[in-house]
Formats: sequence, C-alpha cells, structure tokens
Amino acid sequence: MKSIILAIGFIFICSIFNLALAQKVYSVSYESQADIKIYKVDYESQADLKVYKVSYESQANKDGLWYFVDYESQADKKVFFVDYESQADLKIYFVDYESQAGWNNKSKQHLLY
Repeated sequence: MKSIILAIGFIFICSIFNLALAQKVYSVSYESQADIKIYKVDYESQADLKVYKVSYESQANKDGLWYFVDYESQADKKVFFVDYESQADLKIYFVDYESQAGWNNKSKQHLLY
C-alpha cells in the first residue's frame, strides 16, 4: 500500500513539474490583458531570456522554448509586446536554434511561473 501511495505521489509531482515547465504563450492585443509585458531586443546579450519558437506544444518543455497557442484559454501566460524597453517586464531575443534558448538573467524567472 505504501509503495502505491509513493508511486501516485511521484506521478503527481512529475505532472506538476511538467506543467511548471510548460511555456504556452498567447499574444494579447491590449496591455491590460497581459500577464507579462515583453520587449523584443535586437541583440542576444541584451535579453533576459533567449526564446526559441517551437512547432508543437509538446516541445515547450524547458525554459525559453515557447509555443504560441491559438486561444487565450490555452495559454500558461498572456504576453503583450511593448514598443519601448522601459515599459517591459521581460526582454527577450528570438534565437534560431533550440539549444540557444535559456535565461541570461535568472532573476526574472519568477515572471513565467
């Protein structure tokens, strides 16, 4: 009985961990709708987070791998892209390869969880 409870607990913790890593994003039309205001920088070194856009939801399983969903209700986070760096909560840079994705400034990690 104890091993069954431990197995169920392990599965539960793993599922929570996977949900925490999920980075399903929806781009909203108005700043007031957003959880996070994002500014897209021109250079990788300026970014808090380097982002790679994945093609499938199941690939969004680590920091910086974002899947843009079609509907707001599917998103883990709603983002709004601002025009000026000073308006942003998070600065991102879109990278060309999945292996490049990740944090430059880990102090901003709390914004996505």
